[in-house]
Amino acid sequence: MFSLQDLQEKVNQLISNQEFKRKPQRLYDPIAYTMNHGGKRLRPLLTLMACDLFDGDVEKALYPALALEVFHNFTLVHDDIMDKAPLRRGRETVFKKWDSNIAILSGDTMFALAYQYALRTDYQLVPKILEVFSKAAIEVCEGQQLDMDFESMPTVKIEEYLDMIRLKTAVLIAVSLQIGAIVGNACEKDIEAMYNFGIQIGMAFQLKDDLLDLYGEQEQFGKITGGDIASNKKTYLFLKALELCDSEERVVLNDLYNDSSIESDIKIGKVKSIFDKTGVQATVELLMQDYYNKAINCLESIDVVKERKSVLLDLSDSLFSRNY
Repeated sequence: MFSLQDLQEKVNQLISNQEFKRKPQRLYDPIAYTMNHGGKRLRPLLTLMACDLFDGDVEKALYPALALEVFHNFTLVHDDIMDKAPLRRGRETVFKKWDSNIAILSGDTMFALAYQYALRTDYQLVPKILEVFSKAAIEVCEGQQLDMDFESMPTVKIEEYLDMIRLKTAVLIAVSLQIGAIVGNACEKDIEAMYNFGIQIGMAFQLKDDLLDLYGEQEQFGKITGGDIASNKKTYLFLKALELCDSEERVVLNDLYNDSSIESDIKIGKVKSIFDKTGVQATVELLMQDYYNKAINCLESIDVVKERKSVLLDLSDSLFSRNY
C-alpha cells in the first residue's frame, strides 16, 4: 500500500515527465504554463488512491489519472475566459497572459490530449474508462452552462444550484475515483460506492470553495477575494442569504447583484456585511458537514479492511478543513 506522499510524488513525476512544450509555440506554451504550475492535483491523486485501495496496479492507473488532470485544467482555462477571471492559483490566467483566442485553442488541444492519455492503460479497460470519462466530460459542460444560465436568471432555487455544482465539480472528482476503482479491478458495487463517495466529497469541496472565495485569504486561495460576488455569481451563500435575511436586506442584496455600475470593492463589502448578518457562513458549514458524513458512510460500505482506507480518509479530512 502506498502512502499519500508516495502517490503525490508519482503524480508530480508523471506530469513533469510530459513534454507539453511543442510547436507551434503559442499553442503549447499556455498548456505547459497551466500544467507545470502545480495546484492541488487532486483528481489524479484520487485515481491512484482508489486503485491502490483495491490493491490494483497503480502503474496502469497513471495515464488515466493524467487524463483527468489535463481535462480538469482544460475546463479551468475555458472557465477563466467565461468568468473573465484575472487570477488562477495566484498568477495570471491564460487568456490574460496571452489572449482569449489562444486560450480557447490551447484548451481544445488539452481536451484532445486528455483522451490520448486515457487510452494508455490496460486495453481491456479502455472501453469502460472512455465510457465513464465521456459521460463526465459532458456533465461538466452541462454544469458550466447551468452556471452561466444562472447569471441571467432572476431567481435560482437552492436545489438547482446544488445540482449545478454536482455536475460542474463533483462529477469529475467522483469519476476520478471511479476510474481508479475500475483499474483496480473492484467489483461493480464497490465501483459505485467509490463514485458516490466522490459525489459527496465533491459537493463539500465546492461549498468550501464558495466559502473561501469570500472568507479565504487571497494569497493562500490564489484568486481575487470576493470574485463570485463581483461576477454576480448566485452561489449557495447568496441564495441562502436571500432566504435568511429580512425583506429590506433582500431588496438591497438583489439590487447589489443587479447594479453593474458599483465598484467591486464596495459591492463585495456590502454583500459580505449582509452575509455576516445572516450567519450564512455557519449554514454552509453545516451543509458541508452533512455531505462529508454521507461521503464517509459510502467509504465505510466498501468491503476493504479499514487500514487501507486511511489514506483516503486523511485526504478527505484535509479537503474538508482546508483554508486554501
